[in-house]
Amino acid sequence: MLRTISIDGFKSILSLRLELGRVNCLIGANGVGKSNILEAIGVLGAAANGTVDDEALLRRGVRPGLPRLYKSSFTSARTPAQIGLEAADSRESDAAVFRVNLLNPLDNPTPAWHFKTEYLFDGLTEKVSDGVRGKSDNPTRNRSRGLSALNLATLPPDNRAAILMLVLQRYSIYTPSTATLRGMVGDPQSRDPVGLSGGRLAEAFSDFKKAQLDGDEALLDDVLELVDWVKSVDTTTAVSTLLSPSVSRSTNVLKFTDRFMKEDRNTLTAYDASEGALYVLFAAILCLSKLSPPFFAIDNLDQALNPILATALTRKVCSWIGRAGTTRQMLFTTHNPAVLDGLDLADDETRLFAVDRDSDGQTVVRRVLLTPELLELNKEYPLSRLWLMGSLGAVPNV
Repeated sequence: MLRTISIDGFKSILSLRLELGRVNCLIGANGVGKSNILEAIGVLGAAANGTVDDEALLRRGVRPGLPRLYKSSFTSARTPAQIGLEAADSRESDAAVFRVNLLNPLDNPTPAWHFKTEYLFDGLTEKVSDGVRGKSDNPTRNRSRGLSALNLATLPPDNRAAILMLVLQRYSIYTPSTATLRGMVGDPQSRDPVGLSGGRLAEAFSDFKKAQLDGDEALLDDVLELVDWVKSVDTTTAVSTLLSPSVSRSTNVLKFTDRFMKEDRNTLTAYDASEGALYVLFAAILCLSKLSPPFFAIDNLDQALNPILATALTRKVCSWIGRAGTTRQMLFTTHNPAVLDGLDLADDETRLFAVDRDSDGQTVVRRVLLTPELLELNKEYPLSRLWLMGSLGAVPNV
């Protein structure tokens, strides 16, 4: 797993170091930089794959933007010469580390970003130790291609540096939308098990059911208990009697059976079903599927969810991530206080981070710890209430 992330000179983040657990929740007002943290890791993932350009960033869920807006530019501080990013698999001195300094094209988004320096360490030996590209290195080498990615071919699969790089390469930011989850709109970034906007949810559920639910009905029950009206879920291609011909649909369609309706009228597709059920399935598949990335982010986990359901889903997500294995890890953002009541902060692998902007406008992050003072307050008020009361910080100044 990734244990530390360092970000320098990226958007609203002048300098930041984040120590991660297995499940990591980011809270804060709109515009404080929560998504910027997710996207900085996406840039690092593209660098680990060898090329940082618009296509590589879009594939990881990083929002397209004007090139000059990627680099920090505060009136109170000197604009940094480059964007610096680092990931490590441990908080100790023998951590495997991948570090890059990148020069992004300020005026034209077409050229790929340039690698100014790179460093790759597997905990024992340096695999890449690169000075200023074009000076200490071969001047004919393409500066838009990462040396560390090229070096992966020489590393055994179980090498810690290789594992770190592969985890970063597969990192993506998921931002599901209701229309895409319903199958009405295509997903511009489709992949296994689900697309970044929630595309191919029906196919993902079918694959998930065959590969992981065979003989394990308890796991399906664990998912479906969050949507009490659902008796069963399946997929079908025969939708002529279930869906209006005027509705766009994919080849495979989710089919829900409503336990409260008469048998001849109790079948719903994703188009007619509650959107909450779709978001629950999406989160469950992403957390549990063997095809999911080992490290991923969901921007706005609470989207479209009733507060009570948001609490319950968060509690399940923490359980599902743990069930998926020791290497599965996630980040997510939320604006719904109810999400916090699903977090067990006594578990060191579950971490809550309050994100704010300081008096200079720079993104700052503070881990919310269960201090004696907070524990005493928590006896009387749930975390959701404490957030609204301002006891956790990360509230808008309005």
